[in-house]
Amino acid sequence: MKANFELMADYNRWMNERLYEAVSGLSATELHQDRGAFFGSIMGSLNHILVADIIWLKRYTEHSYHVEALNVVATMPLPTKLDAKLYEDFAALRQARAEMDKVIVEFANEVTEEALAADLHYKNTQGKTFSRQFGFLVHHLFNHQTHHRGQITTLLSQIGIDMGETDLLARIPTSFG
Repeated sequence: MKANFELMADYNRWMNERLYEAVSGLSATELHQDRGAFFGSIMGSLNHILVADIIWLKRYTEHSYHVEALNVVATMPLPTKLDAKLYEDFAALRQARAEMDKVIVEFANEVTEEALAADLHYKNTQGKTFSRQFGFLVHHLFNHQTHHRGQITTLLSQIGIDMGETDLLARIPTSFG
């Protein structure tokens, strides 16, 4: 699992850099325009991805296998709702995204197979307690980001912005037998 998550962390960082670059030319009005997505606007969707990352990574800090890379997340305030607007300003959101992606890459590099195989006990946003294998919960983090980035790339396509290559395949190293 670890090698897969290292790849996914790299892909996540790469796609976020490309996505933020693609939307950087939009005006504040265009970024905040309700486009009928789950979280309304492009900014709402970008904020949601960061909100969910913080929620999940804060849960990961409670794992019995401590991961140093998550120390910075432990001190962050916990978002109170999934549609929280952490940032109204695009430049500030972009900076926060880049910092979070660095944490996620460091986390993927540091986490161990042993930790990924163990269970994580956590509470959801309604306070209900769960226990699931940590590796599958990490997989969920990456899957969730991909899901919402896909929605944003659709919104961009609808306004004539082509993201180009978005497949994970673009980040999978070539093997030479």
